[in-house]
Amino acid sequence: MEKREAFGAYLCDQETIQILEPVALEQGWLPERIHKGGIANAVRSLSVMRSPEFLVVDLSQSDDPLADIGALADVCEPGTLVLAVGSRNDVQLYRDLLASGIHDYLLKPINGDDLRATIAMALSARAEPDVPASQPLTKKSVAVIGVRGGVGASGLASGLAWILADDFSIDVGLLDLDLNFGTNALVFDLEPGRGLSDALENPNRVDSLFIERAMLKVSDHLSVLGSEAPLGDPMAPDSAALMHLQESLGEHFDLVLIDLPRTMASSYPGLLSTISDVVLVSELSLAATRDTIRMMGLLKNHAPQARVHLVANKVPPLAQQEVSQKDFEASVEHGIDLLIPADPKSMLAASKQGKPLPQALPSSKPVQMMRNLAQTLAGDEAQAESKSFWSKLIRKAP
Repeated sequence: MEKREAFGAYLCDQETIQILEPVALEQGWLPERIHKGGIANAVRSLSVMRSPEFLVVDLSQSDDPLADIGALADVCEPGTLVLAVGSRNDVQLYRDLLASGIHDYLLKPINGDDLRATIAMALSARAEPDVPASQPLTKKSVAVIGVRGGVGASGLASGLAWILADDFSIDVGLLDLDLNFGTNALVFDLEPGRGLSDALENPNRVDSLFIERAMLKVSDHLSVLGSEAPLGDPMAPDSAALMHLQESLGEHFDLVLIDLPRTMASSYPGLLSTISDVVLVSELSLAATRDTIRMMGLLKNHAPQARVHLVANKVPPLAQQEVSQKDFEASVEHGIDLLIPADPKSMLAASKQGKPLPQALPSSKPVQMMRNLAQTLAGDEAQAESKSFWSKLIRKAP
């Protein structure tokens, strides 16, 4: 029987072809497998030849995308991963396409980084088996993931870490896995050093003594580990090294809080397998609605054990919201657990002080919302160790 190709694509425009070509080369795929003609050409071609293992199809010229995807399914072999691209910005269409069995739908014009992350997510989902229900969890581990850049996930991660450590006296290890552009050390006015880079390059060295030396101490109960890897030498850590570091931190701290970039979550979904809680940070916009749906799918497959806390961050006044809370929740099929209002003045003031927002302005409205989430994450320890902002003031009073 004719051998299946690893990859094939049928696209309508040269711009999308030029974006896909270098990404395909990174995967070892032949750019010659990228054809013009969109999904109609894909159906015609694959009716007389074997379908590739990974297929990209363009729906831009389709009058009935769902019917065309159905026709494509009739000529594709079982197990074919299908990524669709198109120009219709419609949440319901996106949901219907996912329900039809495709892996994902990207809106044109597509971004190279988004395309790269989506392909990595698809290949990882196929390569990695589901996590057994009996797999043990770290004693407490929280991942903070932003569905898009700019939603404020890193600021929320550093704020939660500070509150959990300072208000509840929990020993917190904050791990920033944005290896090139991490900001958590910067928020606390610290230099990240080489601790994280060494841990990932030499995982056999990671033990309790290494953790003690590599972590940057912020306070008695909070330490941070981050990196500013050179841009000319991008890090591509081994999955086993990341998992070993995560496990080691879990043995050393009462709670490990991971600032986990969405691209890392999709490229290394195994990191999610021992997470107890995921704080999924979004915003009330159409693009964020789409990406929240995508991340929910990833979590369902790779972190079924985790509690998901959906946060809408930087929420503007009602009249300025691109998507209403009601429409957002209906689209993602999950209620928003926390609405954090936009407060650029407070954020600027904290940045000028070189402190996280809860330390600089503990009574601000965003911090009040963060504190509610932190208490939920802390669970029983919050009840035993709680020392709220107001109780501190009372104790300090003469």
